[in-house]
Amino acid sequence: MIPNKICQTCGRTIEWRKKWQNCWHEIRYCSLRCRGASPNKIDEKLEKAILEILSHRAKKTTICPSEATRVVFKKDWRKHMERTRQTARRLHADGKIEILQKGVIIDPSAFKGPIRIRKRLR
Repeated sequence: MIPNKICQTCGRTIEWRKKWQNCWHEIRYCSLRCRGASPNKIDEKLEKAILEILSHRAKKTTICPSEATRVVFKKDWRKHMERTRQTARRLHADGKIEILQKGVIIDPSAFKGPIRIRKRLR
């Protein structure tokens, strides 16, 4: 079985397709939209903000992604929430955080609705 990959932009799972059998090693993005929107300095700031906020909290404490969004984007932070969720999915893929919904760790590629973020418990 060929393993799935993680999109480098949005952090969602890329599932193998037969048409990619000769170039699977080259696939890095799940869509053309993600290919055109690679992570940049703002995404790095969001990553730092998430990890910084979590570093000041108790080990099992969760945060809302909006807390990090408000740190980076002072005004109009709501329109940047999806970007923060993408950043959280990438951090989850790197093994740095866990994404929870209703107190249960969830698949970061398939969540809908409000989420919480916490440090990865080892």
